Order: sequence, then C-alpha cells, then structure tokens
Amino acid sequence: MSIIILFRADLAPPRDLPIRFNRARQKIYAYNFKHQWWNPFDKGKVVPVSYDWSQVRAERWSQASPLPNGVIFKWGVTLSIVAPGTNNVIDRFPLVTMGADQYAWAYICTYMQKGPSALPLPGEPKDHNDLLWCEIALRLAPKVTWPAGMDLESRTAP
Repeated sequence: MSIIILFRADLAPPRDLPIRFNRARQKIYAYNFKHQWWNPFDKGKVVPVSYDWSQVRAERWSQASPLPNGVIFKWGVTLSIVAPGTNNVIDRFPLVTMGADQYAWAYICTYMQKGPSALPLPGEPKDHNDLLWCEIALRLAPKVTWPAGMDLESRTAP
C-alpha cells in the first residue's frame, strides 16, 4: 500500500513548476502546484497565478538535517508574494534549491529593473517537457500546459 501511495505522490505533481517574468507588464507568472500534504489520495491541482512585480520578495533559506554519519545541508530561495501595501505573505513558491540561489535572484532583479541589455546573453530557453530517457517518473507525470490566455499574456507586451 505504501509503495502505491509513494508512487502516486511521485506522479501527481507536474514535470516542472516554471516561473515566467514579463518585464513589459511588470508581472510574474507561476505554475503553482497545490496539494494537501496530509492526504495521500489527493491528486493535487495546478493553479497558474500571476502577480505584480511590486508584490514579490525573495527569502533565502537553509536547513541542516542530521544523519547517523553526518549532516545534509540544503539551501535555496523562495519567492514570497505579499499583499499590496503590506508585508503579509499570501503565496510562496520555490525559485531554486541547491543551485545559484541569490545569484538567480540578482539576475532576475536586474532583468526586471534594467532590461535584458544589462545582462549577459542567456542560454537557450528550457522546454519543461523535454526530459532525459532515464527520468521515468517525470515522463509519467503530467506535462506543463499553461492556460492559453495566461500563456499569451506572459509572453507579450501590453
């Protein structure tokens, strides 16, 4: 029974949780996955959201997990969305984990404030549905599909 629950928990989330930053609209778009962690039978659902750039804050976090033979350290950056005019957090989603953390946030801030000309040339955009042959669980997970209206809005200027 526990194997089925763990297998289902691995397949329920989408392949990736992309975030789009639209400088022209001063908005961010997140592919948010919501699920009830305490309910092993909850499939969860994707809730695409958009927020104004002025509502975004970054929170850097770190965690140490003790093990019998040492300690595992994890760190990352979470984007927090605050209610307008306050510091009350209304939503959160991960920016990066075990990666470039504050450097990714600095890159994004520079892009949103000064534009792409202030940054080094980026690499090719990632297709969130392009997976390696060995990523079997991700191949079985739902593909990333943005709602048509949000997909167009997040890629274009007003």
